[in-house]
Amino acid sequence: MKRENNSKLKIIPLGGLEQIGMNITAFEYENSIVVVDCGLAFPEDDMLGIDLVIPDITYLRDNIEKVKGFVITHGHEDHIGALPYVLKEINVPIYTTKLTMGIIENKLKEHNLLRCTRRKVVRHGQSINLGQFRIEFIKTNHSIQDASALAIYSPAGIVVHTGDFKVDYTPVFGDAIDLQRFAEIGKKGVLALMSDSTNAERQGFTMSERTVGKTFDTLFAEHRNTRIIIATFASNVDRVQQIINSAYKYDRKVVVEGRSMVNIISTASELGYLNVPDKTLIEIDQLKNYPDEKTVLITTGSQGESMAALSRMAADIHKKVTIKPGDTVIFSSNPIPGNEKAVSKVINELSQKGANVIFQDAHVSGHACQEELKLIYSLVKPRYAIPAHGEYRHLKANAKLAESLGIDKENIFILKSGNVLELDDKSAKISGQVHTGAILVDGLGVGDVGNIVLRDRQHLAEDGILIVVLTLERGSNQLLAGPDIVSRGFVYVRESESLMEEARQVLQQALEGCLSNRHADWSRIKLVIRDTMNDFIWKRTKRKPMILPIIMDV
Repeated sequence: MKRENNSKLKIIPLGGLEQIGMNITAFEYENSIVVVDCGLAFPEDDMLGIDLVIPDITYLRDNIEKVKGFVITHGHEDHIGALPYVLKEINVPIYTTKLTMGIIENKLKEHNLLRCTRRKVVRHGQSINLGQFRIEFIKTNHSIQDASALAIYSPAGIVVHTGDFKVDYTPVFGDAIDLQRFAEIGKKGVLALMSDSTNAERQGFTMSERTVGKTFDTLFAEHRNTRIIIATFASNVDRVQQIINSAYKYDRKVVVEGRSMVNIISTASELGYLNVPDKTLIEIDQLKNYPDEKTVLITTGSQGESMAALSRMAADIHKKVTIKPGDTVIFSSNPIPGNEKAVSKVINELSQKGANVIFQDAHVSGHACQEELKLIYSLVKPRYAIPAHGEYRHLKANAKLAESLGIDKENIFILKSGNVLELDDKSAKISGQVHTGAILVDGLGVGDVGNIVLRDRQHLAEDGILIVVLTLERGSNQLLAGPDIVSRGFVYVRESESLMEEARQVLQQALEGCLSNRHADWSRIKLVIRDTMNDFIWKRTKRKPMILPIIMDV
């Protein structure tokens, strides 16, 4: 492609850098923007009551006339989860592979967006033209089927985006990663490579998904006389396939439990990504018709999530399944950083009920380790390296790897969300910053809980609240009733009556002084109540509850 004018390509990550989750990146050339992925993140511990976190797409909304569409690499929540929320604000077409589209359509159905969203299913090896861009889908392997890398052709050069990937020469389903295509594109000359950094700190290769199948066979052979319960990620269709294979081999019936698991498995089998032998799957209500040693449960909850099926079983609040002594529970996953405590709590609860818990060797990662990253760098030979997908330490490790392969240090960019990287074949630099951020979803409210509300929630969680109620006569400011003090989450009132009584007296004195001045306005009275209470409570308890004065007039 010839370039008459010297426009540059802009790469703008709007989320997903320096964190795991919320992946979304805009590629902009002149009047065209293509958005790769649109994921959510799960809330941090200090985000009290928040369900999901989605990216702030102000930049896309402000440039909506340029946005040509979403191109999605694969069907994990951290790459597709925010789509239903974002499409309500910017309705542009979605392009992705068959299984990924099936999973996205489930989400759109739930949000009533199916009819009004344009969608196009793309095959690996196919290209689509979007404005000034041509985007080619390249087959890769990951812990979910139909994952793609993208070759993004722009007038300024080619950018290869690996998506989440690993190199699996013997995948459970379908073909191995298309290394040949990476090499062919590398021969044409690649401007930049954005590559998955999740496992960039780990040496060697990621094991093939098949090795887990062998482990399952061994475990099934060793535990022939017990019920087997296996917890894994809902989206890991190949893992489910291997469990079904082992179950069939050892003549066991399979139950799939957990809403997200059931959704994805039914989508995958409808689209032909899962081969289930006849009469192998049974409904959960049929469990009682089979002896324990003839059944396997595949369930969600491998991360210790409190509402997921396995956690409910462990806590004895699952309607249909009770953990019995002798059950074998296999964790087919690693804890995501930050979930270790929750996982170990569930393991302890299961063990106390007499279950035999296994969590070694029943999992392989879906992300490339150092040798696979080196392989991709060597095939693609990019001029610039842009580590993606990972916390800062992962991006740093990926950058070091690129440097060790001979890429100039000044050609490696560790970006932050919101950075605008402008590049062409002559130079690249971070030229600016666009507005980005996290929007919190709580129940049906999107973005109505902000920093101030969160700060209040933390304040309430840490110190509780004191409500001071009094009734004044209108006009004369005569105290007719009160002050009464109601507390929640501050002290147990019945055992602190003297403290509360003392607080009342201190308050009454302060109020008398304030009300004797006929012109005291309410905001002034409220201020006196707050200050008096804060001082008194802090002196007596060294705590700072939220003080809420309520004044009624008669």
